[in-house]
Amino acid sequence: MTETLSATLSAEIEHLVETVLRIACDRNLTLVTAESCTGGLLASLLTDVEGCAHTFERGFVAYTDAAKREVLGVPADLLTRYGAVSAQVAAAMAVGALAASSGDVALSVTGFAGPGAPDEEPGLVHFGMARAGFETITREHHFGDIGRGAVRLACLEVGLKLLHSGLTC
Repeated sequence: MTETLSATLSAEIEHLVETVLRIACDRNLTLVTAESCTGGLLASLLTDVEGCAHTFERGFVAYTDAAKREVLGVPADLLTRYGAVSAQVAAAMAVGALAASSGDVALSVTGFAGPGAPDEEPGLVHFGMARAGFETITREHHFGDIGRGAVRLACLEVGLKLLHSGLTC
């Protein structure tokens, strides 16, 4: 059970984080996160389970385009051509996080947690996962205009499911 976030998490998220961390422990794999719209929530969650947090190598919070370029090495042309909330940028964030760490599996999340500019879809989120020796994968989710907090919590569940699939392949 998580310690600091448990009051706001569903039983499904609690179960997923414990499962993901135990699989990572069993397989001696370390995890890395590259977060934008979740602002570090995923990293916090992955360090909350006693006895398993050592599988978390590091997390990057790269909220702005400049941070995505500088910290994660996301090419400026990807940001210009596709926008920060895109499958291409999510993939580049995951690959960049893996390259900037000594982790084995990296998960990225970038999206619009709440209302923004008129052309931004509230609740549109892209996820990326990179693992050495495997193809980088992305997932797109449309959570809808359910509010910033609800979108961020929904991202935790999707991200954990994606990590689970990456750890068990």
